[in-house]
Amino acid sequence: MSNVDKDKMIKSLTDNASNKSHINPELYAKYNVKRGLRNNDGTGVLVGLTEVGEVMSYIVDDAERVPVEGKLYYQGYEVKDLVNGFYNKGRFGYEEIVYLLLTGELPTTEQVDEFTELLASCRNLPDNFTEDMILKAPSPDIMNKLARSVLALYSYDDNPDSTSIDNVVRQSIELIARFPVLISYAYAARRHYVEHNSLYLRDPNPEYNTAQNILHLIRPDGKFTELEARILDLALVVHAEHGGGNNSSFVTHAVSSTGSDTYSVIAAAIGSLKGPQHGGASNKAYAMMQDLMANVDDITDESQIRAYLAKILRKEAFDKSGLIYGIGHAVYTLSDPRTKLLTKYAEQLAKEKGKMDIYNLYLTVERVAPDVFHEVKKSDKIVCANVDYFAGFVYSMLDIPPVLFTPLFACARIAGWSAHRIEELVSGGRIMRPAYKCVNKRRAYVPIEERDN
Repeated sequence: MSNVDKDKMIKSLTDNASNKSHINPELYAKYNVKRGLRNNDGTGVLVGLTEVGEVMSYIVDDAERVPVEGKLYYQGYEVKDLVNGFYNKGRFGYEEIVYLLLTGELPTTEQVDEFTELLASCRNLPDNFTEDMILKAPSPDIMNKLARSVLALYSYDDNPDSTSIDNVVRQSIELIARFPVLISYAYAARRHYVEHNSLYLRDPNPEYNTAQNILHLIRPDGKFTELEARILDLALVVHAEHGGGNNSSFVTHAVSSTGSDTYSVIAAAIGSLKGPQHGGASNKAYAMMQDLMANVDDITDESQIRAYLAKILRKEAFDKSGLIYGIGHAVYTLSDPRTKLLTKYAEQLAKEKGKMDIYNLYLTVERVAPDVFHEVKKSDKIVCANVDYFAGFVYSMLDIPPVLFTPLFACARIAGWSAHRIEELVSGGRIMRPAYKCVNKRRAYVPIEERDN
């Protein structure tokens, strides 16, 4: 078949598929379908129980939902308290949080030191893996390369399919340790083979923690400051978990419920996180703010900022989607606690980097965007800046390119995914099988010779 004929065939199939895939929106209400697994009031449909994480954004008073400042809990501990506990003492926190998520308990000093050493001992990739699985098949998209690499690790595991908890914990520890290396080497391959820059690869440093190793591995000179590593560590902490209801954690539960292996489960979660409505949102928010700075004469002029945001909402600016990326969240209303923590602690980095003018711009947009949203949309919906809004700016201050924003999210969230997988295997016990109502009409079979062309 020629390329012309192939294109015509694909076009015909596309037209047919598009026409047959359209479902009358009125049928969703008729059959009481919870689109997006959401109730009519916007809350998520309750499909399971978890102890790993909790998101709180409202209280119920006299059977009415009342919005409150957002709170996030890991294994019952408020994240704000966890962050203040280690950050104010000058400690790194991600390893401590991973231990908490996996075990349900906060570690002692000795336990967190031993756990950090355990992760360091598991960081190196299997022999020849880097050359055979990463460098020989470079990808312009690091999330796709990460998923492929995770699936490939199945072949290097002597016991890949066992779902015994000791085996899954072992696999989880190895993946948590190796994710920074996988994304760093995938990035190096992309720089060399796609962007035609010099190739540099270095081994992970066993003396470094997760955040330090990421900066060590992705930077040409391998150098970083203490503050840079601490801010990246904080970003990893606030992205590590977000309750069982977020899309990628739900995928983790769903695929785990089938009895599938750890590598297939985590690869599926990576595919979920890649989507721009999930982990990929930080790229959109960062690009939007870059566009704002390019199209506003004075970034300190609030009236100009408001005018630009109004143009976005009217689909006249940026990508014409009508969305202010990073503003609004599926759960949080008054505030996203992760954004508040990043904003608070990243101010010091903004001062060190000479970026306070941009930092203040982010604060201004965060403050005025909800008002502009209400004015343009004529809506009383309560919206706030979510973690994706500020994360891209934090990464940019760390000289991390946008292609690594979502992979870094994955490096953090592998901790939460692992905890949810273990929880599903211990407490689940039933394959998840939601129902779909078929609304197609039943039809009689037509022999091939009697079908219309």
